[in-house]
Amino acid sequence: MAQSNTSREFSRKRPWLAVLLTVIVPGLGHFYLRLWGRAVLWLALSILTSFAFVPSGAVPESLSVSAILEASQSLSTQGTVVLFGISLFCVVDVILMTRHINNYVTRTETEGVKHCPNCGKELDQDIDFCHWCTTELDDEQSD
Repeated sequence: MAQSNTSREFSRKRPWLAVLLTVIVPGLGHFYLRLWGRAVLWLALSILTSFAFVPSGAVPESLSVSAILEASQSLSTQGTVVLFGISLFCVVDVILMTRHINNYVTRTETEGVKHCPNCGKELDQDIDFCHWCTTELDDEQSD
């Protein structure tokens, strides 16, 4: 099967991997999906929320299990709910974005959608130029 520009830009993604990466660090799953803006926004939101709700004395100096449990007990209920909520919304967003990308790749492969050789965006079949970048198309490129 020939790859189009979109197939190179967006390939089929593994939802379980995107979710796993997001659970480890919010925003990391979006980096895997190559959604740079969303990844930076989710990562920044989780960091800013951590600074706002985690008390400065609660950060453990070592990564032992007892130190992490002690630090988690010093977190307020409100802080726990907010941090968990942001992580949950990030996981839901990465699931929806994975489905969207996979559906787009499937539709592109099955419907034979053509893409501009210059900018890579979807072409309108009724015109002989790319309406995104105004590149003139040959008859073989627009068919």
